Amino acid sequence: MIENYLPLAYLNAWEYCARRFYLEYVLGEMEDNEHIILGRHIHRNINEESILTEGDTVIRQQQWVWSDQLKVAGIIDAVEECNGQLVPVEYKKGKMAQHLNDHFQLCAAAICIEERTGRSIPYGDIFYHANRRRETVAFTPQLRQATEQAILLAQNAATGAMPSPINNTKKCQSCSLQRICLPFEVKALRAHNQSQI
Repeated sequence: MIENYLPLAYLNAWEYCARRFYLEYVLGEMEDNEHIILGRHIHRNINEESILTEGDTVIRQQQWVWSDQLKVAGIIDAVEECNGQLVPVEYKKGKMAQHLNDHFQLCAAAICIEERTGRSIPYGDIFYHANRRRETVAFTPQLRQATEQAILLAQNAATGAMPSPINNTKKCQSCSLQRICLPFEVKALRAHNQSQI
């Protein structure tokens, strides 16, 4: 059943932080912070399903996609079609960088579209709002393999124990779930317990 498929947004969360993924996907924990609110605000103009035409390009916004092979499903922000080529597009609030979590989400959406349409999709784009730039992501065999591996790891982790906090202060400080996850407190307690042995 498709309702048991891993949502594409949680694949993004998995690559960002396995503990965040577990808290959100398995335990249903959600919390807003400035990053989440800004992301919603940026998406306000693309959060409705619609079809637009810009020159030779047809843009389908908010497209539901899924893969029966990989057991993933979700909504892609847009799928552009020009001269017969489909290009999945995601909109992100941050700055352009090599965000592997964003690449996995986009690549998984492309694999879903390929499965549904039978058409090859060699690349997709991510529009980063903070610097108003669009990054083209090539769906190389390596990225496809890494994406499929991440999907399997996330699906398996969903049935296991909660992962430990990651060792990335910057990510933890920016995370909306910091007050639920308590990464710094958990690490300090573990360090204290180790020193007592």
